[in-house]
Amino acid sequence: MTSPDTATQLEDAAHRIADISRADLQIMLRRAALLLRNSGSIAFEDDMEEALRDLSGEFGKTRNDTIRYIVREWMEKNTYLPVHMLDENDDVDGTA
Repeated sequence: MTSPDTATQLEDAAHRIADISRADLQIMLRRAALLLRNSGSIAFEDDMEEALRDLSGEFGKTRNDTIRYIVREWMEKNTYLPVHMLDENDDVDGTA
């Protein structure tokens, strides 16, 4: 099980603001501020930005999610990341 990301924690806290402690809220806000401070934007040439916009619309994902997908695919295909291989006997629950 993975731990929820900062955005999810903040959204959850917003839904139950009366129940969350001040200390917990301060921790979440500091984490969010740190993430925002350290986040960077990737700028591409106009033709690449246009292609990303088109792909994002086609995939139904955000620009950043599309970039993550492209980088992950590239890293898997070039063996920088392990590829999840399915065996003939693996259960895929109707999806492949």
